[in-house]
Amino acid sequence: MNNFTYYRPQSVAQAVGLLENRFGNTELLAGGTDLVSLQKEYVAQPSRVVSLNAIPNFSAITVDDQNPPRWIRVGAGATLASIAGHAGLRQHFAALTSAAGEIAGPQIRNMGTLGGSLCQRNRCWYFRDELTNCLLKGGPRCFALDGENRYHAIFTQNQPCVIVSPSTLGPVLIALGATAEVVGPNGPRTIEMANFFQAPRQANDREHTLAANEVLQMVTIPMRGLVSAHYEVRQKQSIDWPLVQAVVAFRVNNGKTADVKVVLGHVGAKPIVAEAAQRALENRPVTEETATAAGRAAHEGARPLSQNGYKLKLVEVAVKRAALIAAGQRRYWE
Repeated sequence: MNNFTYYRPQSVAQAVGLLENRFGNTELLAGGTDLVSLQKEYVAQPSRVVSLNAIPNFSAITVDDQNPPRWIRVGAGATLASIAGHAGLRQHFAALTSAAGEIAGPQIRNMGTLGGSLCQRNRCWYFRDELTNCLLKGGPRCFALDGENRYHAIFTQNQPCVIVSPSTLGPVLIALGATAEVVGPNGPRTIEMANFFQAPRQANDREHTLAANEVLQMVTIPMRGLVSAHYEVRQKQSIDWPLVQAVVAFRVNNGKTADVKVVLGHVGAKPIVAEAAQRALENRPVTEETATAAGRAAHEGARPLSQNGYKLKLVEVAVKRAALIAAGQRRYWE
């Protein structure tokens, strides 16, 4: 790890003033669970580290369920453990608290933050290897395309880099219709979570659409009467990255679904909105048959790599089970 200068601003405006208009030289610090590992691996080598932990209310979770439009705002510094255990979030957004409570282990959940989950770098082993000059580090190509790619993307159309988006909370927030509140040198702006992520294509790109001199301040989640659930498939049940994640959210009108959202995680360079699966569930009762149909439709358009075709079946299972959980059906697989 290289030496760096440490800053501890007292406001978001001060933090923004310390940032530069390019990535690499200055890094933001919240929980540090990703940044420290990147520094130890010599993938990130900042000369300046800006801590956000002294900013007032940066980790606050605020509920307004009295006056329309109703919402819950989650500060970017809120820990995964606090999100998982928050009563208001558990009541209104079951998929979010469930997902937060399953990330890694207790130590990571007590340090890792919402902002860190959304803005972390990818976990590709070629990218994380300090001796491998892959596409996202200025190299000539993505080595996963014809290398070891069993954990990589299956939605690969026109993608020069086939990482998977590492955020488990991102797909949930997209399904819930959340927005990100961002502050930069030109003031605040709001980003729909559906537009928060991007598929990086070169070394100057990040896995999100924030500029280098912007700070994610909070996420606002509207209360729209949705039921929601998330389901992950992992190799082991503790401290493991999902192979596939599915999030399903919808309203129920007279026993049928409405406003269905199906979002997939860990299968593309950014979260994938499964439109065919949404159509398969829309305006129908959630039954074994309709949930199965949605699962089969969810990987429409996927193009697996040489070693990860197995993820197609995992997508089917994850979407089907997430839909059944959201509808309150019995978890027959447990």
